[in-house]
Amino acid sequence: MREHKVVFPGPSGTLSGTLVEPPGPARASALIAHCFTCTQASLAATRLSRRLAERGLSALRFDFTGLGKSEGDFAESGFGANVEDLLAAASYLESRHAPVAVLIGHSLGGAAAIVAASRIANLEALVTLAAPSDVAHVLGNIDGDLEALGRDGSVEVSIGGRPFRIGSVFVEEAREAEVLTAMKRLAVPKLICHAPLDAIVGIENASRLFEAAMHPKSFLSLEHADHLLTNSRDADWIGDVIAAWSSRHFKSDEDGPSPAGKGTVEVASVQKGFAVEITAGPHNLRADEPASIGGADTGPTPYDLLLGSLGACTAMTIRMVAEREKIPLDTVTVTLDHDRNHQTDCDHCDDSSTRIEGINRTVSIAGDMSAAERDRLHGIADRCPVHRTLTGELHIHDIAGEVEPGR
Repeated sequence: MREHKVVFPGPSGTLSGTLVEPPGPARASALIAHCFTCTQASLAATRLSRRLAERGLSALRFDFTGLGKSEGDFAESGFGANVEDLLAAASYLESRHAPVAVLIGHSLGGAAAIVAASRIANLEALVTLAAPSDVAHVLGNIDGDLEALGRDGSVEVSIGGRPFRIGSVFVEEAREAEVLTAMKRLAVPKLICHAPLDAIVGIENASRLFEAAMHPKSFLSLEHADHLLTNSRDADWIGDVIAAWSSRHFKSDEDGPSPAGKGTVEVASVQKGFAVEITAGPHNLRADEPASIGGADTGPTPYDLLLGSLGACTAMTIRMVAEREKIPLDTVTVTLDHDRNHQTDCDHCDDSSTRIEGINRTVSIAGDMSAAERDRLHGIADRCPVHRTLTGELHIHDIAGEVEPGR
């Protein structure tokens, strides 16, 4: 996974963003609109973009006008400016990378995404997270003298305990925005996500959006998530669901298998630390080292993956034989460990005699079967393809590869 700081022209100055790319070829591009008065650094936008990249999507998150590192005056901007910023970000993605396939908006950013969606060419899916059905809804969450706007033009207010200055343009555009009308006109597939107990934007907003939307449309309950999605488990789960749901609608996924081809695995290091991103066809996972030897423990170790490969192949082979021979197998559990320390191995990487000296494998088989059938299945373990590869004459051929520019 790679992160790049990017800048691109917006309607009121330069906009700042972060493009998060998967380790292998991107399946599609996603554009994320953050919540009201948040920035691209919000926990939700950051975690969501990274999770989508782990699932094979390029994801751009950026700061709206006057927020974060983007130029412009937030007090002089309004809901319309948010919509125009989204269109500018979509134009940047299309010109430099790929057209936006899935547009994702959080809270007020979700309302902006609904209005902007019809103006983004080649858009294939829309996702809203805790979005209001009426932009004026946000005015009820503002602490301040909004009546003073008519006199002073702008006023200092508090939103969620944080001070901001807003102008009369924001209030006027909030009251005039027609989110439900825009939703009714959208033909792209829509995923409306909302938590039933959202204390900021009530669940009734999701009901109105869903009723206004034309099919195809889906609803996802965010269960116990809070409005800002501050729990990392919630953000990761939502990212997984969005990646799976939206991929059904990507035209690029209909073109055929991954360019890497069946049986090919790509492993790419990230910018810092030991972690690597592994791409196997449409599947993505991460490997890392434990903190005790300098890693960040963000994924299984290489030895864990080796043991997992052997265990998976063992369980699958036993299952296939049981089904073919009509043996009543319920479950098979394979537990593995090895008796060599990885740090010790690395201390002697140049020693050709260094290797894992032993793998201990325990196979537990459950099912109403005879002793002979159980013995038969236990005997299959040594015949799984990965076991035979590890214990056979394995040759590894090294080839110097070409490095792509910019990688």
